[in-house]
Amino acid sequence: MTTSADTAFDTIVIGSGFGGAMTAHQLLGAGQRVLMIERGDWVERGPDNWAPTGSAELTRHYVKDTPYNIKAGGYGKVMGGYFNVGGPSVWYGCVSFRFRERDFTPDPDVVADSGAAWPLRYSDLEPYYNQAEQLIGVSGDDQADPTRPPRQAGFPQPAPRLARISERLQTAARSLGLNPFPLPLAINYGQRDQRNACSKCRTCDTFACAVEAKNDMATTMVKPMMGRGLKLAPRTVVTRLVADKGRVTAVECFDKDRGEAVTYTAERVILSAGAIASPHLLLASELAPLNPGGRVIGRYLMRHCNAMVFGFFPRRPDPDREFHKQLAIHDYYFGDPEVKDSPGKLGCIQQVMTPPRELVKHHLPRGLKTVLGTLVEHLTGLLVIAEDQPRFENGLSIDPSARDNVGLPSLWIDTRYTKRDKTAVAMLRRRAKRVLRRSGAWLFHTHNIKTFSHAVGTVRMGTDPESSALDELCRFRGVDNLFVVDGSFMPTSAAVNPSLTIAANALRVGDAIAQGAA
Repeated sequence: MTTSADTAFDTIVIGSGFGGAMTAHQLLGAGQRVLMIERGDWVERGPDNWAPTGSAELTRHYVKDTPYNIKAGGYGKVMGGYFNVGGPSVWYGCVSFRFRERDFTPDPDVVADSGAAWPLRYSDLEPYYNQAEQLIGVSGDDQADPTRPPRQAGFPQPAPRLARISERLQTAARSLGLNPFPLPLAINYGQRDQRNACSKCRTCDTFACAVEAKNDMATTMVKPMMGRGLKLAPRTVVTRLVADKGRVTAVECFDKDRGEAVTYTAERVILSAGAIASPHLLLASELAPLNPGGRVIGRYLMRHCNAMVFGFFPRRPDPDREFHKQLAIHDYYFGDPEVKDSPGKLGCIQQVMTPPRELVKHHLPRGLKTVLGTLVEHLTGLLVIAEDQPRFENGLSIDPSARDNVGLPSLWIDTRYTKRDKTAVAMLRRRAKRVLRRSGAWLFHTHNIKTFSHAVGTVRMGTDPESSALDELCRFRGVDNLFVVDGSFMPTSAAVNPSLTIAANALRVGDAIAQGAA
């Protein structure tokens, strides 16, 4: 075990994604000495990012050294995780929505008997949404959004010009009486920090940006913070949080470069490893018995009920081969007025790009590889996102009798969608097909998403100590100096991408700590 003067800090942040980066930003601003521990390495940037093999799952940053053993709910029996500086933000599609104001008082039909309750309201996060949008550099225009929440400031960047296929979809949606509007995107369009502007390529979602125009956490936050004094420990796996007398007293790690154990200490620990890795570490560290709500750790896993609806067009819908993930439709977010028995809240529809041919072939079943791989340039689509219900049965567990190569216990995931989840996504699929059909699509293919890219909820916050693991400041109940700020804090998933809400909440928690309120 290595010990030195460089192992003691004011705050240790575990994870370098949205939650970890934003909390570190606030604490550095308060003059704290901050160590950020990241399991993965930096993602290289250059022409290889544009290649088909640059998609996240095909890179070295997607690993199965701590495998996700899937009982139900994933692609196959074993899946891996993405580990790299900047976390999933390096690979995400840049969509940066605020939760809707009503998302913080969820529909009873969504919550059901889960006991999920937000101790926050939209107004508590609104100033931090503003700050997050400024730090990330979000572009957008929500004037046509029928569900837009109140905002005290506009977007830092205007929405960019629409591609031809986006204009076509916009016209089709409007002809159906809908209100399409620009997606809020964390992409640099030439307005920020003298950085490279977006080149309008189609390798964005699931790809690292070759020119660093994507405003991911590695580019916009971690690199600048290192110049402000942040110490980064990449390629370092946290294996255990040691607690004594209601406090974390040590963070035990394995340094993959040196091939040895190292222990760090700090006044407080910020856990932000993601909604799967964070509860995994908490369970592995045997901290659940210290928490009056410990039984919920790893439970209530949500990840949205998602599907991509692709339309086949007789002529290439994107002849310019340029970025066109640009539109959103929220007319069905809180229900479908045309359906008598609509199950209340449904979700959103978002434009997705024509996918790379090689990536399509990699993911499709064998019988469809040749057909759709050949015709991929005639496809374009819409993503439908339905809010999934929080259920205790959905979650992860550990098997201490089996260990990975750094000593973490085996991880098992078991998650299933409810009848309501499936009904909501089916209704959104039908509405998406209507828009694509009006745009000129002849045939359709639906790809159901089974990844954990929107995973939230596994260490949820709440007002009841016995049914929530975190208090209103995301402090882990029973351990005074431990906070959890990634997507696992969410009691419900809403029906938009979670990244901006994770960022805003982390800024809120970091501010409270910096001001001495936590």
